[in-house]
Amino acid sequence: MNTAQDLLRGYVEIYSLPTTFYRINQAIGDPKISMNDLSRMISEDVGVTVRLLKLVNSAFYNFPSRIETVSRAVSIVGTQQLHDLVLSTSVVSMFKGMPPDLVNMDSFWRHGIACGVAARILAKMRHEVNIERYFIGGMLHDIGRLIMYMKRVDLSRSLLQRCQANNELLFKAERSVFGYDHTEVGFQLVKNWNLPRSLQELVLFHHSPGAAKEYPVEASVVHIADMIVHAMRYGSSGERFVPPLNDVAWEIVGLPENSLKIIIDQMEDQVQAAFQTILGENQG
Repeated sequence: MNTAQDLLRGYVEIYSLPTTFYRINQAIGDPKISMNDLSRMISEDVGVTVRLLKLVNSAFYNFPSRIETVSRAVSIVGTQQLHDLVLSTSVVSMFKGMPPDLVNMDSFWRHGIACGVAARILAKMRHEVNIERYFIGGMLHDIGRLIMYMKRVDLSRSLLQRCQANNELLFKAERSVFGYDHTEVGFQLVKNWNLPRSLQELVLFHHSPGAAKEYPVEASVVHIADMIVHAMRYGSSGERFVPPLNDVAWEIVGLPENSLKIIIDQMEDQVQAAFQTILGENQG
């Protein structure tokens, strides 16, 4: 296991996305499939239907009237956005049996979801198209760590202990111990899932957005969102400290300095709504 790709080799089936996601993904790309066909396909999965309707009726969207049906949700949210929401509400159930002393899964997904919310707000402020892809990008940015925790238990444990003892940043220490870091593992995973290139690149470059060749805006938005969420202490994927803000990322995103306060002010209600829907919490 000398490379990130080696870490995943032979285990692709374990980390396959749910069948419902692939069916919806295929249907969205088929011009013969109508909105009604797509809505019916989603409705066949009760779990996805419940989560979808809860999410579109929450503060995450803040629509003025209640949305009662999947067909209405599809028509309002849009097919590509729906694709990303189905992915986000499905992926959290995939990783079971993680070593509890290495990662608290509730805390891991809280960090990812909050990062997704912050990235979505940032993207909306920039008037980006399909802001849901920023949400799923934020959710998945650290997913490579789950593979590392699952496949290299002892090495991951010693790495976490070392970072805590020496006040090291985890993402920097990973490379010295493993020879690669969680961004490379995450990149290989989302590439195996055949997710869009924009998601692959933001996962790979969210700590170094200036290196992104095709999608520097996406990588920069998630980088800034990650810093905000670390500072606000929404969950953790293992990193104990707030990684430094990359100046290049702020230049690429091109928002005024007071944007940070606006983002933080908007986050609370949306984060709690996303937690409740995606993690199945009964809050408030």
